[in-house]
Amino acid sequence: MPRRREGRLVDLEVDILGAGIELQAEDGDFYGFALAKRIADRAGATALTAHGTLYKALSRLAERGLVESEWEDPGIAADEGRPRRRLYRVTGAGVAACRAETEQRTALAPSPRTAFA
Repeated sequence: MPRRREGRLVDLEVDILGAGIELQAEDGDFYGFALAKRIADRAGATALTAHGTLYKALSRLAERGLVESEWEDPGIAADEGRPRRRLYRVTGAGVAACRAETEQRTALAPSPRTAFA
């Protein structure tokens, strides 16, 4: 795993924020399984991100104020016959951090070289 540079996001955190922003725009708050599925869909991956990895990254993002979370109403889960979900949302700071990291990575990416140039 690459070492974290001060103030930078690792790949998984960028993926979480990007997918979270998409889910939030569609449905409002989102939960872990939907997030893992969206990340896999975006990357064309056949497997979901491991839950332990995903939730540790969500915890780090929450500590930095880039995502917020709360437990859903227990009545909703009971009505649907499932366990309660922890619902997440990307904060304004999370949107800005994702945008800044994406722009910085784009600026640092080597430009494609043309053959015979």
